[in-house]
Amino acid sequence: MRKALKFLHTLGGVGLLGTFMTLVIVLALLPDPLQDIHGYAALTELVDRLARWVLLPSLAITLVSGLLSIGAVTAFHSAGWAWLKLATGVVMFEGTLLAVQGPIQREANLTRQFLNGDLEATVMATSFDTISYSIIVLGSVALANVVLGIWRPRLGRRKLVSAQVAEE
Repeated sequence: MRKALKFLHTLGGVGLLGTFMTLVIVLALLPDPLQDIHGYAALTELVDRLARWVLLPSLAITLVSGLLSIGAVTAFHSAGWAWLKLATGVVMFEGTLLAVQGPIQREANLTRQFLNGDLEATVMATSFDTISYSIIVLGSVALANVVLGIWRPRLGRRKLVSAQVAEE
């Protein structure tokens, strides 16, 4: 069970960081919708599908496997680094939904409305710069989680050896 959870957690983390990097690259390649609406629409659809079908499942797998690992491995119960990873995981979940997934879906819907003739092009492409910055911040937090998982610093209360020796 422990190895399966570790595998799932690693797989989810790879998917999460890989999708973040891919999204930043694709968002940097987006053309101006007023110049090339069809290229913009195609890349916006790609970004939306990456966020829906790779980013969110990777995030869910990472969070659920991490929570199950903390519950299943008793050594993690008192490990400060594990609880710090849990806290940053919650931040990642909320940040991804609010600052990445939501705006991406909104922009994809606006693009579809424009292609159907229901909207003007001037209201599009207003949030992708903000999304890119959010992805960079969340990717940095995800990378910090990887470092925490590898380094596993001793966080929390430390027992003083000299105090124990003095009592004896």
